Amino acid sequence: MALKLAIVGRPNVGKSTLFNRLAGRKLAIVDDQPGVTRDRRFGTGRIGDLDLELIDTAGFEDVTDDSLEARMRIQTELAIDEADIALFVIDSRDGVTPMDEVFAEILRRRDMPVVLAANKAEGRAGDQGILEAFGLGLGEPVPISAEHGEGMADLYAALIAVAPDQSDHDEDDGDKAVKIAIVGRPNAGKSTLVNKLIGEDRMLTGPEAGITRDAIPVDWTWDERAVRLVDTAGLRRKAKVQEKLEKLSTHDSIRAITFAEIVILVMDATHPFEIQDLQIADLVEREGRGLVFVLAKWDLVEDPQARLAEIIDEAQRQLPQVRGAPIIALSAETGRGLEKLMPAVFKTHADWSTKVKTRDLNDWLRMATERHPPPAVSGRRIKPKYMAQTKSRPPTFVLFASRADQLPESYRRYLINSIRESFDLPGVPIRVTVKSNKNPYAEGEEKSGQGSARAPFGLPTTGLKAKTRIAAAAKSKAGASGKPKPFGKAKPQGPKAKAGNPRGRAAKLLRPGVKPKRASRPPSSGRRPR
Repeated sequence: MALKLAIVGRPNVGKSTLFNRLAGRKLAIVDDQPGVTRDRRFGTGRIGDLDLELIDTAGFEDVTDDSLEARMRIQTELAIDEADIALFVIDSRDGVTPMDEVFAEILRRRDMPVVLAANKAEGRAGDQGILEAFGLGLGEPVPISAEHGEGMADLYAALIAVAPDQSDHDEDDGDKAVKIAIVGRPNAGKSTLVNKLIGEDRMLTGPEAGITRDAIPVDWTWDERAVRLVDTAGLRRKAKVQEKLEKLSTHDSIRAITFAEIVILVMDATHPFEIQDLQIADLVEREGRGLVFVLAKWDLVEDPQARLAEIIDEAQRQLPQVRGAPIIALSAETGRGLEKLMPAVFKTHADWSTKVKTRDLNDWLRMATERHPPPAVSGRRIKPKYMAQTKSRPPTFVLFASRADQLPESYRRYLINSIRESFDLPGVPIRVTVKSNKNPYAEGEEKSGQGSARAPFGLPTTGLKAKTRIAAAAKSKAGASGKPKPFGKAKPQGPKAKAGNPRGRAAKLLRPGVKPKRASRPPSSGRRPR
């Protein structure tokens, strides 16, 4: 059984950095600004051969009013109550502060083991703070550096010395938990919804916008099924996100959507489906996750029946890619309509995991193409042949057809909508890829190049003669002298032929034994005597 360890201390002493170090990955948001962590964050880790269940807490503030800091202190005290060991972290470079002394007094009054860790102890800058930590009365401080990983062996030895007996059997995890991410704009009621679902004040809530900063996972069980709810920070428009801390929170929320199976999009019922809500829904669809819409603060809406019908029509019109996604109207404050949420979530999860038989799929394809045949492109008709499902989560199909690259996008959307209606998959992202069967002639000409062209009838296509002919044809096409030489001697041409090699009558007169003929005399004008 894992040792439950609560990491506590005043703000900006390195608790989240140590949490990430023990967890082995960057789960918590870390920044130089004090007070980044506000909610309790759980995680699993390991140090040596000791399994840990880690709890990262908010910085301790000595306030007891109704402010946000007071609510953060309550969350920290709840983490201490449920932990086996409290790991009290101080900043060795700042030394022991009055806030450290107040917190140490609270820990001494509790009947639980405490390990004192002096963080940021690399180098000699923290030596004075380590000596001052002895005065807190919590035993010998352990000098560590969470940023650089120094002192982890000493921390392991200190935890082993005070750890309770871990001889209990490990708990059976059972079925794999369904991962559900709760997203939406700031102050839409996401954390209030999580608290109402699990029945305890697990998340910080209040009228202030942007209280939640980390993506906080909460393990829960509904109807004997394991569920992991992930509460995320509010997502604003990209142009409005300027601060570094809010950028980190936004990145954490998007990562939660990526690793979720079902996403609950919480919207304010007084003004739902604003531009940011539509962009979040489109992001969820592009990531291939199941989507459930929640209209929070439904108790503030007048004439709820007519308003709900208007919202459903608006969703069908503005988000056709997730047509039929369930829309649940509820009030997290009063609990009205809350019983409809989880059945809709698990119905969407079952549809998201659907596998359709190939025979049923091809029967549907035949009827769908008969009802609406594919259009003819350039005078030639596209012929769908058969279809198969390659995977689920989300349902992904491959359609084999002739001239697949020319199938219009509108017809592919028609097939997706028909699949959604015929197999009862409302609101589930569906992927359809269109492919063509291989054409051996077309692909052979492209791959083999010039030499694989068909030879004229009667000429050999294999052997040495074929290779010689193909090579000569390639050289000839490239411009080289690859033509066979003509029979006999070639006649010289050009100016050299006139100078050294006479032609015609001049060449005939140069032959031995040939005399030129006597030139004929022109006839005289006088008359010959008789």
